[in-house]
Amino acid sequence: MFLPKYPDNPTPPPAHTHAPTDPAPIARSLPSVSIDKNTVAVVLVGGVVLTALLVAVAVTAISVAVTAVVLRSMLRDHNRH
Repeated sequence: MFLPKYPDNPTPPPAHTHAPTDPAPIARSLPSVSIDKNTVAVVLVGGVVLTALLVAVAVTAISVAVTAVVLRSMLRDHNRH
């Protein structure tokens, strides 16, 4: 039977040894933010106002588009006669 050949002496230690590094700096935690009822109310009111403005812009855009279609149709009918 064939047996693997092992070296007579163990492998030499690595020539380069790793020097211990400095310990990792301690991560600083963020300062705590106190959230009270007034802050929540302000954020909610701001969100409602911004949403209302967005809806107003969308309604205005739709009404302008409908008006443009109606005017174009009226002008086309007027130019045919």
